[in-house]
Amino acid sequence: MARLNRGMALALAIAGVGVLGMAMGQEKEAKATKLPPIPEDFLGDEHIREEFGINEWTTPSIGKIFDIMGGLGTLSFDELKRKVPDKPPGDRVAVSLGLGALIADGFLVVQCEKVEAMEDVGRAMIKYAKALGAGSRMNRHTQSLLENSVQGDWASLRMELAKTQADVEGEMLQLRDVEIAHLISLGGWLRGFEISTDAVKASYTEEKSRQLGRRDIVEYYAASLENVNPDLVEKEPLKSLREGLVELLPLVDVPEGKALTVEEVAQLNKVAKKMASKL
Repeated sequence: MARLNRGMALALAIAGVGVLGMAMGQEKEAKATKLPPIPEDFLGDEHIREEFGINEWTTPSIGKIFDIMGGLGTLSFDELKRKVPDKPPGDRVAVSLGLGALIADGFLVVQCEKVEAMEDVGRAMIKYAKALGAGSRMNRHTQSLLENSVQGDWASLRMELAKTQADVEGEMLQLRDVEIAHLISLGGWLRGFEISTDAVKASYTEEKSRQLGRRDIVEYYAASLENVNPDLVEKEPLKSLREGLVELLPLVDVPEGKALTVEEVAQLNKVAKKMASKL
């Protein structure tokens, strides 16, 4: 009887640990989902999210950022391009941010229809994805990117880039690495925001400036960093990016549709460039 009681006690103890672990897991999951809703115009296309199994869990689409940028008119590739990194950094956080920035570079190539620039961007994307353990997924997309760029099929290129982000997100979901997926999206948005502010600053109109006053998306990314491991957020580059998002909030806190002044655009561009230098 004593043995039975001890056995029951041990079973109850194990069950208790299991219940506690489940509760802790649920609490952690709940914290991870306490984010502002993604602005609807930043959501990726539903059929793409479903294709890669992320219809119930997603991040803002880098491609949608460039759809919104369509209102900026013709972009000057030579003025907006940056040097494509030769190799990924050793830090996983920096790799994630950098991959997002490269996907944004790819959308810039598509937007400006620069065939010759896609190869360097595509090969860099493969290296960065491999560093995250998603190289095989990236390989098939990159081959399609290069083929479509040679053919000048810009609509297919845009779709393939959107699928690239979604596919890597799907891989991170399988690995339960939600933080990495959010950092990829943050890197893409930040590079896109730098391009946007550069373009509006170079050719200012009130209409173009209205595309920049988006407090909702800045709030989203600021909140997403609150769910990242605190040890990582207190180190570079996330420390500077979090500070930059806080600095951006009052600058983009304008009534919907309100034009920004030349001076306000210049200030946004200054902060965006400072943050993008960390990618």
